[in-house]
Formats: sequence, structure tokens, C-alpha cells
Amino acid sequence: MKRRWTIWLMATVALAAPRATAQTDRGFEIAKNLEIFSAVYKSLNQNYVDDVDPGKTIKVAIDAMLASLDPYTNYFPESQMEDVKLQLLGQYGGVGAMIVQRGDSVYISEPYKGLPAAEAGIKAGDRIVAVDGQSTVGKKTSDVSSAMRGQAGTDVVLRLERAGREFDCTVKRREIKLPNVPYYGFVGEQHDYGYIKLDEFTADAAKHVREAFVSLKKEKPNMRGVVLDLRGNGGGLMNEAVDIVNIWVPRGTLVVETKGKVASKNTKSYTRLQPEDTKIPLAVLIDGGSASASEIVSGSLQDLDRAIIVGQRSYGKGLVQNILPMAYNSQMKVTVSKYYIPSGRCIQAIDYSHRDEQGRAVKVPDSLKTAFKTKGGRTVYDGFGIEPDIEVEPEYMSNLGIALAQKFLVFDYATDYYRSHDTIVAADEFEVSDELYADFCRYLKDKKLTYSTVTERVINQLREVAKEENYDAAIASQLASMESALKEEKEGDLQKYRDEVCEMLKGEILSRYYYDEGRIVSTLKTDKLLLRALAEMKSKE
Repeated sequence: MKRRWTIWLMATVALAAPRATAQTDRGFEIAKNLEIFSAVYKSLNQNYVDDVDPGKTIKVAIDAMLASLDPYTNYFPESQMEDVKLQLLGQYGGVGAMIVQRGDSVYISEPYKGLPAAEAGIKAGDRIVAVDGQSTVGKKTSDVSSAMRGQAGTDVVLRLERAGREFDCTVKRREIKLPNVPYYGFVGEQHDYGYIKLDEFTADAAKHVREAFVSLKKEKPNMRGVVLDLRGNGGGLMNEAVDIVNIWVPRGTLVVETKGKVASKNTKSYTRLQPEDTKIPLAVLIDGGSASASEIVSGSLQDLDRAIIVGQRSYGKGLVQNILPMAYNSQMKVTVSKYYIPSGRCIQAIDYSHRDEQGRAVKVPDSLKTAFKTKGGRTVYDGFGIEPDIEVEPEYMSNLGIALAQKFLVFDYATDYYRSHDTIVAADEFEVSDELYADFCRYLKDKKLTYSTVTERVINQLREVAKEENYDAAIASQLASMESALKEEKEGDLQKYRDEVCEMLKGEILSRYYYDEGRIVSTLKTDKLLLRALAEMKSKE
């Protein structure tokens, strides 16, 4: 007996020794490198030719260290707590307006409906000359945004310029809560399908989606289906995603599981409430900007065979972050686990633990992608986001459309239109008439609108190569002919791309009168993904 005990004890010690040694070595490496870092900074502080700002320098070092891990692990000093608040809760202390950089100036691009900026009479197109007496000329939007934010209840004085006239506007800051659901309503030829647009998964997102669905169903009890639009939604709080899925699936259904280094912190999240409707046809719209919590919702509804997913492959962010308190009121957002949806698949598309020769993280190779089964037996794969059931090719802006947006020509025209038209028809009735479009074309004539096309760039490259190879003289006339034909063709772009430009005009003009809701409404009648989703739901009736 004594011999067996001795052998067992020796074996136990032998098994434990490598682990203990590894932990000791790791602890030594951490202590050694922290000591090296401290020595480097002390030496810099003592010997560098100029004074070294400790807060700025250490922040750069921390950011560089975290950037070597993944883009989602970030450090926030006390001065950036408003940014953390905005990310987590969708709220901040401020005036409630979007701003945009134009050259050396910053402009109001859109005040939010019902918030201090709009209530104070601030309009899209106003140039911000100064904030509390400090000039904004040459400042970045981030600097101006920080200056406008502050504790709720305090005043901020904005010096604005509108139509050549400067004036002061005093705005009382409030706790700004951005809407999770900027719009919901009915779509389809008979307006018998519900539509809910969800912008982000901040606090109360599920509550607002549920309220929107209940309101739609109350108004039309025989509603034939509902579309949840998650395009461009970068995600947010995981619990909100679980509760949104819960609206349409039974209580007690597994939605997402997290697995990380610390096994005791692994979780399984189940629906916990009574659903609103487990039978109504459901479609979810996604694109390459749909990430994180958007992928939990779309992916779990796909795995449970509860909804059809329409659009383009999602971003592929299967990583979970926690906010951890740090010293001196700072915080750190840390990737602590990966999430897995009901089929068992992880949708993380990029492997940040492996990098190529240039130091870039690599995508999960096709050879390592694994097949999984949905509740109904359909095959789905991990490793590259959520692949839609119905794929719709994305639409890209024309070179003309890009130029009009970059040069703010549609934006400025809409501003002028708003200043000369007190009212317009309802958002769902407004269309760009022939007269309005002709007026816009006249507006552009003295704006010196220029833009290059891929064809023009190819012709210029061909000319340079021909010159290097001494063929330029031989093909000069052909190149000149091509350029002449292309110039003539470009002059017709305003008619060639009229539908696209009209959609840009309609959205921008409607936003002046009906804010973000108007911009969303302007797209519903011609939205290809939405129309495809409606057609698919109809075909399954």
C-alpha cells in the first residue's frame, strides 16, 4: 500500500511539475518585460531632448500593444468615458447632431429629431464657426464633437454660419439616447408586410424592436410577414440580440454560447420570455456591415430555420468583448471569448492569432471550414460570417454618384431647396419630378463637376506605356478618338444615371424635413433586397 502511494505521489508531482514550471516561466517573462518597459520610459524621460508627455506616450504604447491582438481590444482613459458610454448604451451628453468635415470647416450634416440641436433651430448645412468661442477652422470632426459634448444640463454656445450670415446659438446639453429603431412601418404593394429597421444593439434595443413589432401587429393583425433590417448594423450588446431572437422563438431556446480561456466564464444564453409570434413569416436583411450581435440574430434565426436571410455575406465577427475597470477611472475593452450559434458554428472570419509576412491577420482558409446542420437539416458553414439563404448582389455607386457625394453637391442642393420650400408632401409620397431634376442639372452647370472613370485611367496608363515603348505616335489618334468619345459619353451621365441621382436627391431632401426617418422611407419602394425578401415570403405562402 505504501509503495502504491509513493508511486502515485511521484506521478502526480511529475505531471504537475511541467505546468508549474510553465506558469513560473510565464510569470518571470511578464515581470521581466514590464521592468524593461519601465526602464525604457524612465530613460526616455531623463534623456530625450524634449519633454515627454507621459499620458500621451504611454497611451500610444498601450494602443500599439493591443493592436497586435485584434481591432476590438481597446483602452479608454478617463477622458474618453463618453465614447465608452456611446458604444455601450448609445447615449452621451451633447446636443444631438451629426457633423461632417468639409475642407478646413465642420458642418452640421443632420440634427436628430426631437433633440436639443433640432429644437434650438440648428439645420443641416449650418457651418460651425466656433464652439464656446473656440474657432473650429482646421479642426477635425472628432475635436469639434468632443467640444460639443459635455455634462447634461450645461450650455454650449455654437457660432454658426448660414447662407452667409453668422449668429450665435446657445444649446443646453442633454443625455442623448440615439434611437435603436429609427423607423418601422408597412411595406409591400398592399402595405401588408411589417418592416423594422434596427441600427444598433445598445441598451433597450430588444424592447424597442418588440414594441415596434407589437405595434405593427396591433395595427394589422393579419400582417403577412415582417422584415428585420440589420444592414450596416455593427452589433453591440449580446443580451439584446438574444432577447430580439426571443420575439419570434419559444422561451428556453439556445441562441448563443460563448467559449473562452476561462472555462468558468463560458456561458449559454437561452430565450427567457414568452415570444410574440412563432409562426409569422420572417426575413432578415444583412450585408457586409452586419456584424457581431447582428450575426447572432441572423445566424441563430437561420440555424433554427425560423427566418430567411437575404442580402450579402455578413462581416464575420464572432468575438465577444467585456469592459474591465482599470486604474484611475480608465477602462479596457477586452476580447474574452468567441460565440457559437445554435448549430455549433463560430462565424469568426479572421484568425488574429496568425498573421502573414506583412503582419496582417489572415482569413480562415476554406480547408478549415466545417459543415454544420440547421434545426431542419440544412447545411451551413462556419468561418466566414453568415451566408444568406438568398444572395443579392450589392449595388455600387457610379463614378458620377461618388463625385456628387464627395463634393457635397447633392447635400448643398438639398439645403438650398429646403431654404426655399417651407413644406413638402409626406415622405412616402415625395418623388423627384422632371422639373426638380432639370433644376438640379442647371444647378450643376457652374459647379465645375469633374470626376475620373476607370476607362480614363486605363487610357492614361496606356498612353504612358505606349510612350515608354515608343508606340505613342502610332496610336495617338486612336487614343484621342477614344477620349473624345468618352467625354461625349460622360456628358450624358446625368441622364444615364438619373435613377441613382434621383434616389440621392430624394433621400437628402427628405432628411431636411423628416430627418433620418425620411431618408429611410425614401428607399423602401426601390430597395432591391427588401423587394427580394418580400417576393420570397410571398412565394412560400
